Amino acid sequence: MSMPDEEKLRVLLPHWIEHNSEHAAEFRRWAQNAGEVQADIEAAAATLEEANEILSRALDKLGGPAEHHIHEH
Repeated sequence: MSMPDEEKLRVLLPHWIEHNSEHAAEFRRWAQNAGEVQADIEAAAATLEEANEILSRALDKLGGPAEHHIHEH
């Protein structure tokens, strides 16, 4: 993997992790009143959280989140 790709991943991975966390929380809210599919939706939320653990390990291997500099115009 080239260095620019690693830098891109150091920016993308935190975004993906946050996005997955938001979805997992939404799944859990919906699961509360989901009747017979509650366990399935909760399992999907748990799977997203497991994916985040794996993505976090990948981010750590790449040196953690990239410094994100915002330039004002």
